[in-house]
Amino acid sequence: MTNPTLRDEQAGAHLDAIRQSYDTVATDYARFVKDPGALDPVSRAVLTAFAESVTASGLGPTADVGCGPGKVTAFLTGLGVSAFGIDLSPRMIDLARAAHPELRFEVGSMTALESGDGELGGVLAFYSTHHLPPTELPSVYQEFHRVLAPGGHLLLVTRVGEEEHQRRTYGYGDGDPAPFDSYRLPADRIAGLLERAGFAITAQTLQAPEEGAKRPVAGFLARKPATAKAP
Repeated sequence: MTNPTLRDEQAGAHLDAIRQSYDTVATDYARFVKDPGALDPVSRAVLTAFAESVTASGLGPTADVGCGPGKVTAFLTGLGVSAFGIDLSPRMIDLARAAHPELRFEVGSMTALESGDGELGGVLAFYSTHHLPPTELPSVYQEFHRVLAPGGHLLLVTRVGEEEHQRRTYGYGDGDPAPFDSYRLPADRIAGLLERAGFAITAQTLQAPEEGAKRPVAGFLARKPATAKAP
């Protein structure tokens, strides 16, 4: 059995590594990453469907976890969502606040969200969970479930693969490179983990890799049931 203290230390070290890498590439990443309005039609449609779901529910604000420079947070706000952003990287949050001073951005981790139980109407994880080891995903999905109000909505978008772990060094433009670990799980495994965390999946998409990419993209629209299931 894994020692809980050792597991917590390993998780902390992993989060520190993610934070440092994104702090390093933040400025160049913000220039490199597309505005949501320039994404492919399927990605825009999934984001729009999520926005319509959370605004119609009227259950509370939406957290964009792993928001980076805030472009998707701002896109959701333009669609009428009361959205705020959370990111592990203080540098990313600085850039998000500078670009969108009218919006709320906070430094934080999806592994321990500061929102109270049932406080949110929506949670968005848009290409932000793939740096977490698969062993961390069940607790993260449970954390998403915890902060959502009954009837609240989740959108998770990520690249998928066959139990793959890559450690690569990325740079954006001419900026300084930084190392990143990425994990690609099969879409059906992610769906199963979401369901075990208490979510009901309402829609799922699978997009072929775009030009220059090797892995397909899966999107999961899910809902926290409005009432608990009978035992």
